[in-house]
Amino acid sequence: MKIYYDDRADLLYQRFDERKQELMNRRVAEDVVLDIGAEGKIVGIEILDASKHLDLAKLLPVQFEPLKSA
Repeated sequence: MKIYYDDRADLLYQRFDERKQELMNRRVAEDVVLDIGAEGKIVGIEILDASKHLDLAKLLPVQFEPLKSA
């Protein structure tokens, strides 16, 4: 599992399965999007405006990795 955080966009992405696969996005709340992979399993969770929804300091000592620009 990896956690990526983009402080400029205030976006947190948690990825559970790093394998390349086709994903379907499902918005489950205004600021939460699930990435659904093979067999309908949740592969990732994207949280928009993350600092408004999470105490990012409590996620530490998780090492944040910057999101790669497309």
